[in-house]
Amino acid sequence: MSNNRLIMIVIDALRFDTACSHMGFMQHLVEQGKVARYEVKSEVPSLSRPLYETILTGTPPFVHGVVGNGVIRLSTQESLFHLARRSGKKTAAAAYYWVSELYSHAPFRHGIDRIQLDKDAPIENGLFYFEDHYPDSHLFAEAQWLVSEKNPDFLYIHPMNVDDDGHKYTADSVQYRNRVLATDDLLAQTLPIWMDLGYDIIVTADHGMTADGNHGGNTMDDRHVPLFIASNKVKPIIQEQVVSQLQLAPLACHLLGIDPSEAMVPLLMPGLVDQ
Repeated sequence: MSNNRLIMIVIDALRFDTACSHMGFMQHLVEQGKVARYEVKSEVPSLSRPLYETILTGTPPFVHGVVGNGVIRLSTQESLFHLARRSGKKTAAAAYYWVSELYSHAPFRHGIDRIQLDKDAPIENGLFYFEDHYPDSHLFAEAQWLVSEKNPDFLYIHPMNVDDDGHKYTADSVQYRNRVLATDDLLAQTLPIWMDLGYDIIVTADHGMTADGNHGGNTMDDRHVPLFIASNKVKPIIQEQVVSQLQLAPLACHLLGIDPSEAMVPLLMPGLVDQ
């Protein structure tokens, strides 16, 4: 029976093919019948800030208006944080500061917004970093602190090191692939703990990364990302059908047991147990 609690992990710039070839622990969970694996096609432009907003609100850039990384303002949409709080659930985030700028305060105030503990805010407990090379290991430790000390119903985790190494060395590099291996190891250290606590888990990405060391375009390297789901509401098999990134927000609402916003598309993903 689901506890209607969810941890969503968005690994910045994780390509679908590299996730399949280099995330051995995640594939182990798939082979053991613990996790479902999907291929997701992101919205375009395949840029970070627009797709953070898409993942967390279920709306495309043309609707939410965050059409580039230079659009620095609060979201105009109802996010998963807003919806969860309205349903009486506790929220938390360990994430890049652009998430704070979308749902807490814009622009980000480095001396004030690094740690946000505000019971009246959409993100009730927020720990935000502002350097792309901020260690993912530190971020996962902070996420574990949030789980242990704040007991959120919805926790959003957003590591950046895969994206950082992709830009520095390209997706066709030892450094990028090794960073994906390192991220998989962090998941191996944390996911079993969180699953034992009764959390459903989503692991996905905002966009991919090209052999040019960039993203933003319309290629499979830019747009195709993984989606791993650990939940008794989802059949733990590999789904061959490519799904839209717009499905992630209504999926999260389904796993949390809350109503989606009116702006979200209907949840039509294959593999849901009760549909």
